[in-house]
Amino acid sequence: MHTPKFPDSTVRLYVLAACLTFVSVVILGFSTGVLPIRQAVSVDASPVMPVFILDPGHGGEDGGAESADGILEKNLNLDVALTMEALADFLGYPSVLTRTEDEMLYNRYGSTEETVKKKKTYDLRNRLRFAEQSGGSLFCSIHMNKFPQADCRGLQVYYSPEAEESSAYAVILQSYARTFLDPENDRETKKADSSIYLLHRIQMPAVLVECGFLSNPEECALLNTPAYRQKTAAVLTAALAEGWEAGLGKS
Repeated sequence: MHTPKFPDSTVRLYVLAACLTFVSVVILGFSTGVLPIRQAVSVDASPVMPVFILDPGHGGEDGGAESADGILEKNLNLDVALTMEALADFLGYPSVLTRTEDEMLYNRYGSTEETVKKKKTYDLRNRLRFAEQSGGSLFCSIHMNKFPQADCRGLQVYYSPEAEESSAYAVILQSYARTFLDPENDRETKKADSSIYLLHRIQMPAVLVECGFLSNPEECALLNTPAYRQKTAAVLTAALAEGWEAGLGKS
């Protein structure tokens, strides 16, 4: 079993940094899509290639999973990913998001009649295209789970079979979730099969994190609180940082 590199005190600091960064972003106007750390960079500075590509699943017409009381996955995914981006940049790990608004990405590279008919297919294709053209080093997709049995709960990480480092990242993420979010989470990482489009096609280390079950009333209530989403974002960011510092995916 993987033992987290960062102690609990460090992760608590990450959570605090996440909250402070999140508040700062709101004050400065998150609607602009520009983070504070980016505003401080000189226009003459050399561009920095992203390390983490954060992918908030679903969006727009595609709400993803929905809880019994109408909480939509797409909104929680975006909130967690935005906090992760702010925290990663704050800590010195450049990152980009596949989407920063409530939208599908089927027409990102030009809209045609065919793309409108196949919105979900082209949404996924364009997320893949964006990731591969971004120059990033790790792809991390953020989702929420749902299952007919309401007792199912717990964060779970899937990894791409296309890059060997993906499995190692997944182990670190799953271990951090168990240590800092839910000690009773006994879920194991899973290799993605062909049904997970992005993980089966992307040519870089890649993971997909199901942050919890919207079909579980207790876990859904937690995920619907900003504090728990910020803690989740901080824990995931700390895990990604450990993987990066360990050299996973570095060329």
